[in-house]
Amino acid sequence: MNQSVHSDGLPEGRRQQAMFAVAMSVLLSVLDYAVVNVALPRIAASIGCTDSSAIWVINAYQLVTLVALLPVAALGDRLGHAKLCLWGIGLFLLASVLCALSRTLPELAAARGLQGLGAACILGVNAALLRRIYPARLLGRGIALNGLVIGLGVALGPTVAACVLAVTSWPWLFLINLPMGGLGIYFALKALPETPRISAPFDYVSTVLLALAVGPLIIGGDGFAHRESVALDLTLIGGGLLCLGVLVVRQMEMTDPLLPVDLLRRPAFRVSFLTGFVAFVGSNFFMIPMPFALMNVLHKGPVATGLLITPWPVAIMVVAPVVGRLTDRFPAAILSSIGLAMTGMGFFLLWTMGPDPSDFAIAWRVFVAGAGFGLFQPPNNKAMLITAPVSRTGGASGMISVARLMGQTVGGMLVALTLGLVAQMPTQTCLMLASIVTFGAAGISVSRNFVKGGRVVVG
Repeated sequence: MNQSVHSDGLPEGRRQQAMFAVAMSVLLSVLDYAVVNVALPRIAASIGCTDSSAIWVINAYQLVTLVALLPVAALGDRLGHAKLCLWGIGLFLLASVLCALSRTLPELAAARGLQGLGAACILGVNAALLRRIYPARLLGRGIALNGLVIGLGVALGPTVAACVLAVTSWPWLFLINLPMGGLGIYFALKALPETPRISAPFDYVSTVLLALAVGPLIIGGDGFAHRESVALDLTLIGGGLLCLGVLVVRQMEMTDPLLPVDLLRRPAFRVSFLTGFVAFVGSNFFMIPMPFALMNVLHKGPVATGLLITPWPVAIMVVAPVVGRLTDRFPAAILSSIGLAMTGMGFFLLWTMGPDPSDFAIAWRVFVAGAGFGLFQPPNNKAMLITAPVSRTGGASGMISVARLMGQTVGGMLVALTLGLVAQMPTQTCLMLASIVTFGAAGISVSRNFVKGGRVVVG
């Protein structure tokens, strides 16, 4: 990590080692999230808490990750993206040990929150590192490979959880992170490039305002979606919106804002961010209710349900090598739009299936949707990176993860609201909305062709 960055990416041998470090760190954060989701019932029974309370084992991780993404991206611009990635891996491993040692829900939720902070350090700078690792002509392949790693983590999560729980107890779900993280640290120290730093002071006031905006908005929105305490939830949402308004006003005059309003002023960046956000909202209208539809409506068993959802991440992995090359040749206005149209069509075909479809009929529709999503992500992420100035790479990297996590969070809230309000065939309604929202994201992506001032910025 003490070597300087090549003027246009790293030499090939070192590039492969640096990408391996990034891949291990990203896989660490994605795989752990997927593994814990599957193991949640076993964890709840072991620590003696209710199923509803155990959700905080997941929520603590996601909430801290989302709140911390932009601050750690800003820190990466000041301290170095490689250093933040390294700190993130180390913090994640420490938190993994604390998770394994936890015996109560508060202990485990606190340790998971610390894991979320480590994940934010990794995810907030990984795209910025890709821009330094790969030459501009190969950047799309690096982003596609990163997407392949994420898809691999999602696909392996249920299998890893099942294998571990079949032979030992749930704390080992966290301890298996140690060898993977050790490899990540070794190659990070050996190969990750030093990146330019800015000297501007860190904005602590805006960091606090961001936490006071995002935290209440997520907690209040989730509570409102589940209709728990409407008055309290609306108060939280109102307070979050007020803090967000104050934050935006504060950021407007800053040259290096924590909340990247300067990047969102760029039409090309703004369209790419909105495309990503809406696309992940649409994907959650599929990902969350689909298991319920398979088990409760089509009466599939747990194993069959898992296998029928697996074509989604498998399709992302299958198309990744081809998408990487296409991303370096064609713009996001073409590739991302075609990909989202494919995903929307896959959701539409799932929604309009007959009452007793075969497993193959379900699987190939899920595969089409997943392949489209795999085609959409790399070019859209590349568009966000290259339309930002090099000096704002950290902010752009953070916003890529914000679009994904915020879209998933809002999508989850809307799914909960739909399942609670729709009495007849709610899962079918969710699949219909998945198709509509994803086609909407495709429309936003197509609008790049009409955006003015969307030139690529290289310095």
